[in-house]
Amino acid sequence: MAEAHQAVAFQFTVTPDGIDLQLCHEALRQIYLSGLHSWKKRFIRFKNGVMTGVYPGSPGGLMVVVGAYLSYNKYNQLDPSQGLVAKLGQHMPIGRYLSCDSQKVVGGVLVGTGLWVSIIFIMRNVLKCLLSWHGWMYVQHGSVSWSAKLWMVLVKVFSGRKPMLYSFQNSLPRLPVPPVKDTCKRYLESARPLMDDEQYARMEGLAKDFEKNLGPRLQWYLKLKSWWASNYVSDWWEEYIYLRGREPIMVNSNYYAMDFLYVFPTSVQAARAGNAIHSIMLYRRKLDRAQIKPIYLLANKVPLCSAQWERMFNTTRVPGSETDVLQHVNDSKHIAVFHRGRFYKVWVFYDGRLLLPREIEQQMERILNDQSEPAQGEEYLAALTAGARTPWANARDTYFSRGKNKQSLDAIEKAAFFVSLDDTHQRHDPSNPVTSLASYAKSLLHGKCYDRWFDKSFNLIIYKNGTMGLNAEHSWADAPIVGHLWEHVLSMDPKMSYTEEGHCCGEPHPNLPGPQRLQWDIPAECQEVIQNSLSLARTLAEDVDSHIIPFSDFGKGLIKKCRTSPDAFIQIALQLAHFRDKGKFCLTYEASMTRLFREGRTETVRSCTSEACTFVRAMIRGETREECLKLLNEAAEKHQNMYRLAMTGMGIDRHLFCLYVVSKYLGEDSPFLKEVLSEPWRLSTSQTPLQQVELFDLVRHPEYVSSGGGFGPVADDGYGVSYIILGENLINFHISSKHSSPETDSHRFGGNIRQAMLDILALFQLDKKSK
Repeated sequence: MAEAHQAVAFQFTVTPDGIDLQLCHEALRQIYLSGLHSWKKRFIRFKNGVMTGVYPGSPGGLMVVVGAYLSYNKYNQLDPSQGLVAKLGQHMPIGRYLSCDSQKVVGGVLVGTGLWVSIIFIMRNVLKCLLSWHGWMYVQHGSVSWSAKLWMVLVKVFSGRKPMLYSFQNSLPRLPVPPVKDTCKRYLESARPLMDDEQYARMEGLAKDFEKNLGPRLQWYLKLKSWWASNYVSDWWEEYIYLRGREPIMVNSNYYAMDFLYVFPTSVQAARAGNAIHSIMLYRRKLDRAQIKPIYLLANKVPLCSAQWERMFNTTRVPGSETDVLQHVNDSKHIAVFHRGRFYKVWVFYDGRLLLPREIEQQMERILNDQSEPAQGEEYLAALTAGARTPWANARDTYFSRGKNKQSLDAIEKAAFFVSLDDTHQRHDPSNPVTSLASYAKSLLHGKCYDRWFDKSFNLIIYKNGTMGLNAEHSWADAPIVGHLWEHVLSMDPKMSYTEEGHCCGEPHPNLPGPQRLQWDIPAECQEVIQNSLSLARTLAEDVDSHIIPFSDFGKGLIKKCRTSPDAFIQIALQLAHFRDKGKFCLTYEASMTRLFREGRTETVRSCTSEACTFVRAMIRGETREECLKLLNEAAEKHQNMYRLAMTGMGIDRHLFCLYVVSKYLGEDSPFLKEVLSEPWRLSTSQTPLQQVELFDLVRHPEYVSSGGGFGPVADDGYGVSYIILGENLINFHISSKHSSPETDSHRFGGNIRQAMLDILALFQLDKKSK
C-alpha cells in the first residue's frame, strides 16, 4: 500500500546556471484548496459566533429597528442622534468630513443600534427569568392551567425564530445552590430505609451538627462561586470525579453504544466503516456550522444546555501524574485508525472536500490489505490508555515527548476521532442471544485492552463482519450527547445504502493518496510499562460479567396505560429485582440531568426511597393486589418528585460534593461529608434517552433502532444497569457486575429484572396483547 503521499510542493536542484525550481502543481493545488477550506470554516465560525452572540436578535432585526427609529425621528422632525453627534463634535472635527444630514444619519444608526442591543438584553433576561420557573414539571397531563399556557406562549415569543445549537446559552439560568438545611433533610430521608435506628440516629446527629456549624461557612463560599462562575458544580465535577482519578478509565469510566440488533446492513467491514465515518464527519460539519437543532423539553419549548457538544471531536484526554487534562484542537482533517497492531493516519479531506463513503472505504481496504507487521512494541501500545493513569503519564513524558514517537502520538491525539478495525466477529445471534450479546458488550467496553485508544473522545469500532459500535470517554460529556451523534449515524446508514455486493455506493478515487502508517521507536523499558498496563487491564476486563436483555414482553405503551411514569416503573422494578437477588436494599444511583441550567451536567436521583422499599416488602409478603397498587403509586409519585428536584437543581449529591470540595480547600474536616461521600453505590442505573424520535420509524421498521449502550459496574460487589426505552414495545437492559464478587451474577439479576417487570405489570391486570 502507499504508506505516505509525497506532498512536496517543490523540489530544487543547484546547478552551475543557478537554482532550478521544479514545482509540483498538484501539491500546490492541494495546498490552495486546503487553505480555502480552512478560511471558509473560520468565516462560518465567525458568522455563527456573531449570530449566537446577538441572539434572539438578528441582522434583519437590526435593520428593522434602525430603519424604524430613523423613520420615526424623520417623521417627527427630531434629531435621531439625540445630541450624540453634537457632543462628539466638541472634541472631534466631525463637520469636516460629514455634512449635517450625514451626521444625523450616522448618529441615528448608532443610537438605533444601541436600542437594538438593549432590546436583545431585555429579551434575554426575560427569557432567563421565564426559564427559571419549573412549575410546568408539576402540571398533570391533560390539565394545563392558564398560567402555564401563558408561560409557554411567553417562552415561545422570547425564544426567537431560528435558534442555532448554542443560541440559548446566554439565556439559560444558573444552577441554584440549595439551602444546607434542605439538602441535609433530603439526605436523611434518602438514608432512612438503608439504616437501622441506631445508625440513623448517629447520622442524624452528624447532619444536625454540620447544618449548624461548618455547613453555613462552606455554603457561603459555594454561593460566592455560584455568583462568579457559570456553574458551581461542573468544573469541579469534571476535575475531581473524572480527571483526577488515577484508576484505569477502561471499564471504570468509559461507556459503549451498540449497533442495530436485528439488522445487518452489510458484512463488508471497509464498507460499513466508509458509511459510518462519512456520517460522523457530516455530523461534525453540522456541528461546526451550529446547524444541529437545540435540544428541548416540553414539546420544543424549554431549551437545554448545549455546552457539552463543544468537545465532541478533535479531543483527547491527556494523562498527567496527578490529574489529566482534556486537550481540544479547533480543527482536524484526519482520523486515526488501528488494525492488527498498527496505527494509521487517514486524511478525510481531499480536493478541498470531504471524502465520499466509497473513497473512505477505499482507504479502509488499503489498511485491511496491508500485510506489514507491527513495529517493536507497537501492537500493544494502546494498552497504556487502558491501564492506570500515572504510569501512562510518566511513560508519555519519558518516551513520547520528542522525535517520531511524538509526531505519531500527536497524529492520534489530534485526530477527529479514533477508528478500530476489529478482527473479531460480533453480532446478536438469535440462536444464542445470551452469549453473543455478552461478548458484543464486553468487546465494546474493553475489547482486547490494546485495540482501542480509550483516551480519545470516542472510538468507532468496526468488526470483521460489518457490525459496529462506539466506546466513549466520559469526562468531556455525558451519554446523551454521544447518543445524539450515534442516532444520527444509525439513521443515516439505511439512507446511504450499499451495493448488492455490500460496498458503498459510488466509485473509488483514481488518485487518492493512501493512509500514512505511523512510525514508532519504542525501547524495551517502555515495552515493559506497556505490558504492566496490559496485565492490569486484562485483569479488569476479564472480571466484567455482562448480560443484555432485549425485553420485548411489553414496553412504554403498556406502562403508560397503567398511568405510571415508565422510568418510575422500571426503577421500582429494579428495587424489587435487587431485593430478590440479594435479600436487602442498597444505595441506588440514577443519573438525571441538570441541562436546564447553563453548563449543567448530571445529578443523582436516590431511587431507593422509603416508599419503594415499602412496596417491595409488600410484594415479598404477598399483600393484596389493591394494597400493592396503592403502595406502587405512592412509590412512583415519590420517585417522580425526586427526579423533578434533581433536574431543577435541588438534588442532594452534587451540593454535598461541592461542600466537601470547599471543606478540603479550607482544610476543614467534616465527619458528615466524609461519611456521605464514602458510601458505595451498589446499584448504579442510567436511562439512555432516544432523543431524535423523528429519525426512526419504529412503527413500520422497529428493527432499525439502536439497542442502547452500557457501562461497567461502579462497586466491586454491585451492579451497573443501563436501559433504553425504544418505541412503545421494547426496553433494552444492559447489566454489568464483577465475576470476582460472590454476591453478584449479571445473568441472575437479569432474570430477576424480567420477573419483577412482569410481576408489577400483573398488578394492573392488563392484557399484554393490547400493547
